[in-house]
Amino acid sequence: MAAAQVLTQARRLADEFLFPSAMNVDASDWVPPEHFGALAAAGLYGLAGPAEVGGLDVDLATFRTVIEIMAGGCLATAFVWLQHHGAVRALSASSNSALSAKWLEPLCAGAQRAGVALGGVRPGPPLLRARPAPGGYLFDGTAPWVTGWDMIDVVHTLARDEAGNLVAALLPAVASVSLAADQIRLAAVNASRTVQLRFTAHFVPAALVTAVMPLAAWQARDAAGLRANGSLSLGLVSRCIRLMAELPADAPVAPLELELTAARARLDAADSALMPAARATAAELAFRAAGALVAAAGSRSIMVDQHPQRLAREALFLLVFGSRPAIKADLITRLTSPRQ
Repeated sequence: MAAAQVLTQARRLADEFLFPSAMNVDASDWVPPEHFGALAAAGLYGLAGPAEVGGLDVDLATFRTVIEIMAGGCLATAFVWLQHHGAVRALSASSNSALSAKWLEPLCAGAQRAGVALGGVRPGPPLLRARPAPGGYLFDGTAPWVTGWDMIDVVHTLARDEAGNLVAALLPAVASVSLAADQIRLAAVNASRTVQLRFTAHFVPAALVTAVMPLAAWQARDAAGLRANGSLSLGLVSRCIRLMAELPADAPVAPLELELTAARARLDAADSALMPAARATAAELAFRAAGALVAAAGSRSIMVDQHPQRLAREALFLLVFGSRPAIKADLITRLTSPRQ
């Protein structure tokens, strides 16, 4: 499928299906299965997957733009769906050919869906540890902020072994006596069903391991992947601009449009050293754009059935989602610095 066709389908899906139901999703404890079915029907679960197993294998620019479009439709849906691609990329790069052969095709089709659990990658002492055991590993500890629980089939989980290496495995997303899930109530995107996972000597067969790698190797990949998360903020800004343009009052959207274009270009051009500042720029812009929409729409903005208050809460969420210490520091400086 050509990139232009992918983007056309994504825009139609976001504008005609996801956005009209975003308020209902916001008030729900679940993202409706129909949302994920529509994404699968459009081929968007295979966005980053290899073509030989049914993936779209799109270029990075198209991938980022689709994320932006989805976030402007329904952030809760986009948030759950975005995690899936981490598992697809991991399997695509894995030397465990049997595991990839079993899972890549159904994951790219959206017949099976994945999340991620990153408890082993925290700087300093890991939250989730991997201990060698006969036939595999035992995982102990926690993985906070695992999205899509009860809506995903597998979770790509990263733990750290005694040598400091990461052990990555594709685990069934099913609670058991050794794996507990505690739901986290969120002020925004609560329908994403985000949980903290608790592992207690949870056995992970070697057949489910996608990779064992140095922590530094994952950190290098993570730095490159921070760009995609910035697209969520850009999508929220774009939706705020469109809603402001529809208001009877003459809300000045041109300055925000210029800032959106600049923020997108800054993200696209940033290397790993500049990415934290670029991410902070996008998140701050989302925060200000949502505030501008609330002010422009007036008092009805704070009614619970109105988009402005939902987008404002989602902008708060994006101030902390996918953050890193450098992003957080830059954001705090931006938000506390005197305005000229």
